[in-house]
Amino acid sequence: MHYKFGLCLNERKFEYDIYSLLKAFFPEAEITIWYEDQKKPEDMPDAEFHISYQGTSVGFTFGRTASGAWDSALPQAPWSAVVLLDDPADRISCKNQVKQLVYKSLRQMTGRDLPWGDLTGIRPTKIFSRLLEEGKTEGEILAQTEKTYFISKKKAALALETAERERRILAGMEAENGYSLYVGIPFCPSICLYCSFGSHPMNRFGGMVQEYLEALFRELRFISGMMKGRRLDTVYVGGGTPTSLTPDQLRQLLSVLQEQFPMETVREFTVEAGRPDTITEEKLEVLREFPVSRISVNPQTMNQKTLDLIGRRHTVEETEEKFRLARSMGFSNINMDLIVGLPGEGQPEVERTLSRIRSLEPDSLTVHALALKRAARLNLFREEYVPVSFEASDAIMDRTADCAGDMGMHPYYLYRQKNMAGNFENVGYA
Repeated sequence: MHYKFGLCLNERKFEYDIYSLLKAFFPEAEITIWYEDQKKPEDMPDAEFHISYQGTSVGFTFGRTASGAWDSALPQAPWSAVVLLDDPADRISCKNQVKQLVYKSLRQMTGRDLPWGDLTGIRPTKIFSRLLEEGKTEGEILAQTEKTYFISKKKAALALETAERERRILAGMEAENGYSLYVGIPFCPSICLYCSFGSHPMNRFGGMVQEYLEALFRELRFISGMMKGRRLDTVYVGGGTPTSLTPDQLRQLLSVLQEQFPMETVREFTVEAGRPDTITEEKLEVLREFPVSRISVNPQTMNQKTLDLIGRRHTVEETEEKFRLARSMGFSNINMDLIVGLPGEGQPEVERTLSRIRSLEPDSLTVHALALKRAARLNLFREEYVPVSFEASDAIMDRTADCAGDMGMHPYYLYRQKNMAGNFENVGYA
């Protein structure tokens, strides 16, 4: 149900974290924040949440407004809860206790648990890495994160495994003197329905590509000079869709990178081939001329009906054809990206995708839970897609993990975004 909520605070503290928790429990809700020293918004919400900081305690209250939409999923009577702060001067401790107060209240009000508990940050593994560095055992870490953040045992185990693997990978990199280079190509053959990135369709902006590249080359030369004496660890050319460029433009870009940066120290050089409808044999030949060690062919789904709906103008068969072409040309490290929670897709559709992915045997697999950003057309015009379901469940996420495991892969990075379907995560397997 689409709610309109008001969130009122008497102090400007932790409002983003509280807002994020409300959105996690009520992803469809429109939430307006205001403060007690401000005029109350004229547009009356269905219900109001209040956070009151009172020195050594924090109060959380909920109440419906007279105009509020009725829904049995929310309490009919007013709700209130209070927590005494352990150390009001310790910001981190206060933040954790406020989030715990809000999470426990929302959990009781809705009868729901979230897989990541009250975590609102994008990198859960940072918490687990810090605890590992403190010398805590796996058992201590799992117990502490469940108690502090209410993370489910399954997600805590995933984050811990990923954090341990991340630490091993990063051990061979120079944190102080090293760096990674990201190069963005903000052009695509068309804009996907779910996309909120700053990308531009080639049919409208193709005439600006060369001008953009010239500006990019100037910036790369400047960065090269600034980073002299530091070790370049990884290069990632992303987008947009880098293979939207012509073969000659790709060669120009890769030539500048090779001329300006010390490739002998690079551990991984990735180019996102991304959209299969932009991959040609000639472009792959260009990539083979340079020390590109990894490419990504990203179907997102292997269901044609979904591809058509989200605006990806290629076929399932074209994805398979271009993957096999790249493999035949000697690319031995190919990633594939999938999105769980695309409109109209449930477990049968995801199973179909995983079956076809498994037959291709990619070298790594990145699984994203759909995140509906404000600028995505799927969000801006979501009324047009009301009849279409958006499903991301524990069972579906488990199946993607099982598929990766069946192919001998393990999680090596993990991050989360706002407004993710089912409050899940993005996981890279290799």
